[in-house]
Amino acid sequence: MDESLKAKYQPVIGLEVHAQLLTRSKMYSSDENEYGALPNNNLSVITLGHPGTLPRVNYTAVEYAMKMGLATNCQIRRDNLFARKNYFYPDLPKGYQITQDKTPICTGGHVEIRLSDGSTKKIGITRIHMEEDAGKSMHLAGEVETLVDLNRAGVPLIEIVSEPDIRTSEEAYAYLAEIKKLVQYLGICDGNMEEGSLRCDANISVMLKGADQFGTKVEVKNMNSFRNVQRAIDYEIERQIALVEAGEIIDSETRGFDAQSGTTSGQRSKETMNDYRYFPEPDLPPVIIDDEWLHRVQAELPALPQQLYARFTGELGLSDYDANVLTADKDVALFFDELTRLTPNAKAAANWVTGPVKAYLNERALTLEQFPLTPRHLADIIGLIDENKVGHSVASKQLFPYLLENSAQTAAAAAEAQGLLQQSDAGALEAMIQQVLDANPAKVAEYRAGKKSLTGMFMGELMKLTGGKADPKLANQLLRQKLDA
Repeated sequence: MDESLKAKYQPVIGLEVHAQLLTRSKMYSSDENEYGALPNNNLSVITLGHPGTLPRVNYTAVEYAMKMGLATNCQIRRDNLFARKNYFYPDLPKGYQITQDKTPICTGGHVEIRLSDGSTKKIGITRIHMEEDAGKSMHLAGEVETLVDLNRAGVPLIEIVSEPDIRTSEEAYAYLAEIKKLVQYLGICDGNMEEGSLRCDANISVMLKGADQFGTKVEVKNMNSFRNVQRAIDYEIERQIALVEAGEIIDSETRGFDAQSGTTSGQRSKETMNDYRYFPEPDLPPVIIDDEWLHRVQAELPALPQQLYARFTGELGLSDYDANVLTADKDVALFFDELTRLTPNAKAAANWVTGPVKAYLNERALTLEQFPLTPRHLADIIGLIDENKVGHSVASKQLFPYLLENSAQTAAAAAEAQGLLQQSDAGALEAMIQQVLDANPAKVAEYRAGKKSLTGMFMGELMKLTGGKADPKLANQLLRQKLDA
């Protein structure tokens, strides 16, 4: 689509993110909450909705919802009621979903996102509410039957509903990335979109720039990656603009996204709230959150991405790029945070974590929990380099790989045992420098005739002679003294 045509319109986007909570049991029963179990194995009469069974609220799920609300600057509702949302799906055994309607546990918050140009923007959070997941329908290729796995039915969910504050697919991507980081830092969801534990629906409309009324909203589903959310939004914006330009009506509907073609297609007309026939859940009493409970949960909050970002850029003086890379993953951020409390050289610490450490993990498909070295190991390596006891090249190519296989040793002990400590004895270095000069009299003459660039050649020969262990600063100083004598 022509960019000048797109420039006439303002996209308006709101995201609904469902996060499966990492509780041991389901939202309203003691059935196990386990991904990957044999189909229809984690079930009970409560999940199946048998007559006479009564649900009970999972209080850990309530705490997880509170944590997400506190992390997104929301107000926490103290008197929480539940409601029945009535609709039929083959993978929802009860025929209704227990959710929150008019009393969401969290309201009125915001998330700050950081865009590629370095700017920031606050995206409002309308509400976060607790509910249960439905099961999973599967359609095998070539088969006409639908298979149903009810293990997921009843799994605790929070739904995070944004304000329609998002204007581009880039902002949507940044918002989703921030939500994923928050749930992972809080330890309430693993954030895996491919496995469905984090799912996103996008509400998209377009309006002429300067208009005071939003266009007709379309909801897009079936997006299993951040990139596909971006693609779906970009496609839908162009599709809606083309319809408006052609004078056609945009239907309020739910559309699915096809990742292969990059297009959306209509699935069903959009339901209204009346279609769901919400009414208070008669089998669950209110959940009351008192001051003691709220303050305890608040005190348990870990360091969050924005707080660590502020510390890394402000207190430690790192660049925006370094801070973004380091805070993208909770384990990496916390490892680096601990490392910087053991060494004053934050930039070197960042280079080691984002360089050799991440390379080692990526090459072996390991997590940081499986990394054999501690922050103390890395701090000691950095200290040896800063004290000119080991050269950086020797540290990265010899000492670091050796410690990975011998993590019981300290960096200092390993450097000494492997003969990696730099040669800092001036007398010994002078003798070896003289040996290099005696072996290259023609080059010495060229240097003294004005070809000062030969210093690098002499240093290279000296490093060969010392096995790379000469203190480069001291060696360079002594070399120049002899050459200029």
